[in-house]
Amino acid sequence: MNLPENYIESMRQLLGEEELQNYLACFDAPRTYGLRVNTGKISVEEFLKRTSFHLTPVPWVENGFYYDPEEAVTKHPDYYAGLYYIQEPSAMVPASRLPVEEGDRVLDLCAAPGGKSTELAARLHGTGLLVSNDISRSRAQGLLKNLELFGAGNILVTSETPETLAGSFEGFFDKILVDAPCSGEGMFRKDRDMVKSWLEHGPEYYAPIQQEILRQAVRMLRPGGMLLYSTCTFSPLENEDNLKRLLEAEPELEIVPLSTGDWFREGQLPGTIRIWPQDVRGEGHFTALLRKKGTACEESGKDRRRTVVLPEGLSDFASLFRRPLLTKGTLDLRKENVYLLPEGFPEVRGLRFLRTGLYVGELKKKRFEPSQALAMYLKQGDFKQELNLPAGDERLIRYLKGETLEIAEEEACFSGWTLVLNDGYPLGFGKLNKGTLKNKYCSGWRLL
Repeated sequence: MNLPENYIESMRQLLGEEELQNYLACFDAPRTYGLRVNTGKISVEEFLKRTSFHLTPVPWVENGFYYDPEEAVTKHPDYYAGLYYIQEPSAMVPASRLPVEEGDRVLDLCAAPGGKSTELAARLHGTGLLVSNDISRSRAQGLLKNLELFGAGNILVTSETPETLAGSFEGFFDKILVDAPCSGEGMFRKDRDMVKSWLEHGPEYYAPIQQEILRQAVRMLRPGGMLLYSTCTFSPLENEDNLKRLLEAEPELEIVPLSTGDWFREGQLPGTIRIWPQDVRGEGHFTALLRKKGTACEESGKDRRRTVVLPEGLSDFASLFRRPLLTKGTLDLRKENVYLLPEGFPEVRGLRFLRTGLYVGELKKKRFEPSQALAMYLKQGDFKQELNLPAGDERLIRYLKGETLEIAEEEACFSGWTLVLNDGYPLGFGKLNKGTLKNKYCSGWRLL
């Protein structure tokens, strides 16, 4: 692979001659492919029992696995059920090292396409709040789809600059992840086009952008809160130098040491980690964890929970639930669209939202159409009218393609809205009438 001479020289300064040769030699090795199990839906143990893929563990995360790229992992019904996410193995590190706890308010500031946000959502287990932001609205739309696919309902998805976001969320978050835009040096083996991008915009271009993102992130962090900073580049200018500047400007911050384990190296700042592709089956990354000193004050804000009065049309549909899913939190009606805001949802205005809470569905002249997001949010047994298709049933693929299905009477002795499941895990809705299931699977999600 032809790498720019000035890049090779910078790596020589960073690694030394002998280790530089080891690094250059790794470009002859094939890239690796990984998937991460959605523990918000299924345990790792249960997933391994049901999957037919040939997987080997990624050693630095409990729910990460290498897979054979010859296997069609993105065409399988389990993928469409949100049971796993395709993610480069080293990229699994940042979200796994941010110590998220149930009930936390969490921000993923540069979140698209959603690999790290989906893991953060899974670890919240439907509690607290996850705000996922990306400045690019088109990329944020892909982020939203991945969060909905994973069944996340306690979310707020925005498309704002960090400065604008900080104006609404000053001192609000318990945990913040900043996977910053960078020069991408760690991805050169995975994506050769990154070299061209590096020639146009190298570390000197990205470092000031990263500094501003970090400055605004610190504004949004509560005392006692933690911020994880990561990049997929090797340049000290974008990594350790940025942190040194930040620590000098923000004396209330301190580094929380991360363990290198048996796989990584410590960065130039003690407690930070660097991932080198010549050391592991993965690409290059840098990760550091910071804590804001102090203790957060208890808030005396009003309790936003209330008893929800369901509008006509939705109340009939809600009677099909086996548990009161729409009576916790606040039901938000915007024209015909219905959203369920999680408990403790912040009262913020003036931001570019793509989603606030769980999109429940749409009211159409006293008739209710449930959303794809609602289907993915549900679990087996939540809905009274379920069609559970077993693994290997050819109708699973037909359903994912948007086709009408024929259903035997013994499989479903009811009519109307039906939740279609893939061997125990929801895929979407259909409407059953006299043995025919009209497909309501989201057209934009269909298997092509």
